[in-house]
Amino acid sequence: MKERIKAYFSQIDRKWLLIFDNADDSDMWMKDSGAASALRDFLPYNTQGHIIFTTRNRKLAVKLASSDVVHVRELDEKAGLEFLERSLIEGSLLNDHHAMITLLEQLTFLPLAVTQAAAYMNENSIGVSDYLLLLQEQEADVVELLSEDFDDDGRYKDTQNPVAMTWLISFHQVQKLDRLAADYLSLMACVDPRNIPESFLPRPASKKKMIDALGLLSAYSFITIQPGNESITLHRLVHLATRNWMKKADQFTLYIRKTADRLSETFPRNDDTNRQLWREYLPHALFLLNESVFRQQQGHYTDYIQNVGTCLYSDGRYNEAEKLLVQVMETRKQVLGPEHPDTLTSMASLTATYWNQGQWKEAKELGIQMMETQKQVLGPEHPDSLASISNLAATYRNQARWKEAEALEVHVMETQKQVLGPEHPSTLISISNLAATYRNQGRWKKAEELEIQVMVTSERVLGPNHPSTLTSISNLAATYRNQGRWKEAEKLEIQVMVTSERVLGPNHPSTLTSISNLAATYRNQGRWKEAEELEIQVMETQKQVLGPKHPSTLTSISNLAATYRNQGRWKKAEELEIQVMETQKQVLGPKHPSTLTSMANLAATYRNQGRWKEADELEIQVMETRKQVLGPEHPNTLPSVHDLAYILKQLGIIPDALTLIKKSVEPEESTQRDSKLVTGGKWRAFTRIFRRQ
Repeated sequence: MKERIKAYFSQIDRKWLLIFDNADDSDMWMKDSGAASALRDFLPYNTQGHIIFTTRNRKLAVKLASSDVVHVRELDEKAGLEFLERSLIEGSLLNDHHAMITLLEQLTFLPLAVTQAAAYMNENSIGVSDYLLLLQEQEADVVELLSEDFDDDGRYKDTQNPVAMTWLISFHQVQKLDRLAADYLSLMACVDPRNIPESFLPRPASKKKMIDALGLLSAYSFITIQPGNESITLHRLVHLATRNWMKKADQFTLYIRKTADRLSETFPRNDDTNRQLWREYLPHALFLLNESVFRQQQGHYTDYIQNVGTCLYSDGRYNEAEKLLVQVMETRKQVLGPEHPDTLTSMASLTATYWNQGQWKEAKELGIQMMETQKQVLGPEHPDSLASISNLAATYRNQARWKEAEALEVHVMETQKQVLGPEHPSTLISISNLAATYRNQGRWKKAEELEIQVMVTSERVLGPNHPSTLTSISNLAATYRNQGRWKEAEKLEIQVMVTSERVLGPNHPSTLTSISNLAATYRNQGRWKEAEELEIQVMETQKQVLGPKHPSTLTSISNLAATYRNQGRWKKAEELEIQVMETQKQVLGPKHPSTLTSMANLAATYRNQGRWKEADELEIQVMETRKQVLGPEHPNTLPSVHDLAYILKQLGIIPDALTLIKKSVEPEESTQRDSKLVTGGKWRAFTRIFRRQ
């Protein structure tokens, strides 16, 4: 028969076209010397005709067609929409443009998959949105859904399960040709299919074996190797089909374990120099962590999960970090015991996460638990015990519980002076912490004395360029800035900024913080242009280094908005403040202290424009949430009460404004410790409110 076909097309005296579809089997087409005739030997030759091959095997394509190889790319959005519209019979199924785009993206614009999806919708008279819901079913069902044998007027009318079948044929060929390639494909099917770092794949004895294996997978169109960034992407349907095959072959659990072992080896440590690398790995780490099969054996991988959690924390993804760190802590408590050092480490990481989420109650409870455990196990003077006391004090400080914070900080400072010596770096940190509590209370003289002491000692013991020395100088500058001693603050901030740029680099987080501090000093002096230039520099750098949604980036955008607001550039300020507020609601949550601050900033911009109603709506929300989250006596709650009272006055609602102020003047029973200070401040605010015009 093959010889007859060859003879027929070689002799026919009219134009013809011969198409060989799915020509993927190299052995079939290109036999080795001495073997039976290859299929290529039966190809006709006639100037009247043309032959087209479709194949996933690029190496075979080159051998069959030499330079006449055309790479067929995915449909673009416009062509994909047109193709889907032509495939759907009922026009009523085309009423949701957004759903159509989402469906095309889910099917990665693959014509075969689009055809099958359209056939299913035509047969069952369901819309695109309903079909998308079906795609969200279990992955085995997705493969089955894409392989439904509905009639289609095209070439697959009488063919069952074309996606699964074509994949399976090619996969068996890969298994036969290169076991390493099949192994790589199975590993990659256990992580996110997009942008898989090449370094994730185990290195064979020779580099050539790896190149050959990836080349084979690429030739069969299973993967796309991204030029320049050494990453690999699997077609989504290849990803699903491979997973489905592994489950059917009872290989899935084995490869999930292999993947977990490999990620435990390759996932980078939480070091700022590794930020770009861990961001490349994070989607794959999280994909694995969400696997039910992995969760059944996650107790063996707590170190790996802890590492992923701390990297999420460093990226400002606190809510995601919390879930993992809670999981690690509970597992370690159960397996290792509550007093094991690894358990205490996980508790410390979780406490820091609670801080950044503004969950002070949870941070306090965990902090007390840690402190008591370490005192009992290690002794009250052990460095780790003192560190846990300092952490608890920091929680109290952030809650404005000054006396409790001060008592703990004095205790740590005196103990470290006695145990470690007055010039030990840990002792200097404890002195700085106490100074911060004094600064936050407005006890400038005490704060300044301690900060000068730390700065001078750090310069002598650690050197003038040491990061801890630079931090001590920044702390003193902050005390000067809070007192309005602009020149003194500016001089120190410039010193820190220049040294940080030279020692740490221009993009280091500490360098960017020093630039922001200097910009704040310029802003407070009314030096708008200088402040704006520095704030834009910080904002753009943080967008590039940390990403546009990182909490530090959002803070830098808020700083720039404040500079615009102080200049009366309301439109620019409002645009940035809305951007920050919406992003923080999404990333940090609507009740996070930073989100509430951004809402208060936007309310201030409305207030300064006389847009009282808009300001009123935001201030009420801010005040009520701050009372709930931070407490009625917290320093951040009180300004929102006073700002709302002023707005009510401007709206002519004087009785409500008076009631609000009177309520805020009466100290809560739980805050009697600072009632004199608080009440005095409130009465001064009351006077200001009813004098402001």
